[in-house]
Amino acid sequence: MLGLRLPVVAGAGVLALLTAGVPAAARGDAAARGDEDAFEYVAMGDSAAAGPLVPGPDPNLLCFRSTMNYPQIAAARLGAQLRDVTCSGADTEDFSGRQHFVLPPQYEALSDSTDLVTVTIGGNDVSLVQAAVSCLNALPEPVGASCADRFTADGGDELAERIDEFTPDLDAALDEIGDRAPNAEVVVVGYGTYLPPGGCYPKEPMWARDADYIQSSVDRLSERLGERARAHGATFVDLGPVSEGHDVCRAPEQKYFEGVVPTSWAAPLHPNAQGMAAFGNAVADAVSGTQADSGTQPGSGTQQRVEAG
Repeated sequence: MLGLRLPVVAGAGVLALLTAGVPAAARGDAAARGDEDAFEYVAMGDSAAAGPLVPGPDPNLLCFRSTMNYPQIAAARLGAQLRDVTCSGADTEDFSGRQHFVLPPQYEALSDSTDLVTVTIGGNDVSLVQAAVSCLNALPEPVGASCADRFTADGGDELAERIDEFTPDLDAALDEIGDRAPNAEVVVVGYGTYLPPGGCYPKEPMWARDADYIQSSVDRLSERLGERARAHGATFVDLGPVSEGHDVCRAPEQKYFEGVVPTSWAAPLHPNAQGMAAFGNAVADAVSGTQADSGTQPGSGTQQRVEAG
């Protein structure tokens, strides 16, 4: 992980622009409203939610978490009081264990008073970023080796097998979240469209068939997240359609993800500030829609029960 840092002031200024027009009481400011009426939101997950190197670093530098990540954007939209425990590098073991040996388990943020939980997890459990990095080739075919060929040797599919192995851990995590936050709406957030069909070699140094293999594996993981979310009575937000046309091959002003060499402040192969804004709005839209269907309003202090089972 790169060790770059940006001034908090710069990130705060952009966040202010993204939340312009939202009253202070609707920006999750506990001081601007009574705690009894707060809509309590806990964000859990990995770097796809934390936003490493996106401007506005969180004081907890161990997690490379941004104050402009999608949980912050969604909280602003929903008027929620946010507790963000997302952390770069997290996998499902860090929900119950101490990441970096010192951070509290992410589960400890949950309680009976939690109204909303968002979860983005799985990328590190199946080592997707490492797999993508192994697919980089500086020279065109046939020089070098195809990662797609390596991962699918002997008729198998190593990444698909990893996703299958991860599924019981995901089910256990959703069960535990339901037990610890029985009154919360649980929203599982998937991963996005990082690469277009065929990639864009040499702009992004990944051969076409390898780019297709990696994106298909990302899609497979997101599909599994959606399938298990629905099985547990949770909402699923699919970021694939949201980010289509905003992949790493697009112009800087269009893309939601950074490539191997970032063109804006964000970690390579991770969402940038534009992406986080779009994803946070997608999450807020999904929550607002489910609350409207149930006749409740986010931020009103009314709790919605989502059974996990």
